[in-house]
Amino acid sequence: GRARRLTARFLARPGLGVTGLDASHIDDATLVVSELVTNATRHGGACRLALQISDTRVTVEVYDGSPGRPRVRPLTAWGESGRGLAMVRCLAERLDVDPVGGGGNRVRAVLSL
Repeated sequence: GRARRLTARFLARPGLGVTGLDASHIDDATLVVSELVTNATRHGGACRLALQISDTRVTVEVYDGSPGRPRVRPLTAWGESGRGLAMVRCLAERLDVDPVGGGGNRVRAVLSL
């Protein structure tokens, strides 16, 4: 959706100055954004997205207002949903899920370049 397109545009823009960023990194980051934003809006309504980039990593943070805490479910061959965080965990060097003050969650994925 929209978050995925904006992320791809942001990461591919000229003059970003990041040396290790290639098309596969952009694809991974946009997939992570898509999964996290989809989960956040499905379970918590509106969300906020933050992206940080350095020469060694891309950090994606999504904040939501959900009272429940997201969790990684085991992957199964017959499951039709619940695979998003497991997929993010496979792509990311690190995945954190933390409650935020006032309710809601911050899901943070760090991808290596």
